[in-house]
Amino acid sequence: MPELPEVETVTRALRAEILGRSISAVCVLDPKLTHLAGSDLPGKRLLRIQRRGKYINCRLSDQRVLQLHLMMSGRLLLRDANDPADRFARALFGLDDGRQLRFCDARRFGRAAVLSPARYREFDAGLGPEPLGRGFGSRSLGERLAGRRVALKSALLDQRILAGVGNIYADEALFRARISPVRPAGGLDGPELRRLHRALRHVLRASLALGGTTFGIYANAHGDEGAFQAMLRVFRRTGEPCPRCRAPIKRLIVGGRATHYCPDCQGG
Repeated sequence: MPELPEVETVTRALRAEILGRSISAVCVLDPKLTHLAGSDLPGKRLLRIQRRGKYINCRLSDQRVLQLHLMMSGRLLLRDANDPADRFARALFGLDDGRQLRFCDARRFGRAAVLSPARYREFDAGLGPEPLGRGFGSRSLGERLAGRRVALKSALLDQRILAGVGNIYADEALFRARISPVRPAGGLDGPELRRLHRALRHVLRASLALGGTTFGIYANAHGDEGAFQAMLRVFRRTGEPCPRCRAPIKRLIVGGRATHYCPDCQGG
């Protein structure tokens, strides 16, 4: 599933290309996208395009928000309206410059909806802070984790605690911080919190600089893949030597999610 760097990459591309454009037409191709049916989007301008967690939020000229969530296999592709149809297209958003924003999704898990201002505020309040936000420090991280007995990996994936972090970057940050993914989330001391905070921001920024991580599906709004997969140290590297100590990388399940770590560098 696309995480913060991938969703931010798509958001930035959309902001550069279609901010200020008006929606001229909407064609819903997938009946599962019931929240788009009859949403009265034509004629509305895209005044702001921002990422929040793993969601892309397009504020419209009537103050509502067109919210898009790529989930596991979603793509948002900018095409000329006369270009050949894209496979797995679920919705087409015509723009006033003759292009289309095509929401494609092979597995059909992605979501699209139009939120009222009140509903958007409710959504926003339910997410944790942004890990790359200016106000997010190691103290903030400690406060979010305090008292939690769940495994640290599970806590990092909880979007109510921290918005935008998923399986890839949780594994990579924990490795960089030399902390076991199965440690109780509320049991980290000050130095460990500072290491984890630095590691989270480092891996997210590094991935963002390379356009995110692609494992066969993710691409930006122009169809280009990310390049951070070449920089991964533990994720999906089960059995390979640890880049620090050469011990074999191990895989286990934490909270139902595949987790990759070095048993020597991180313990456990």
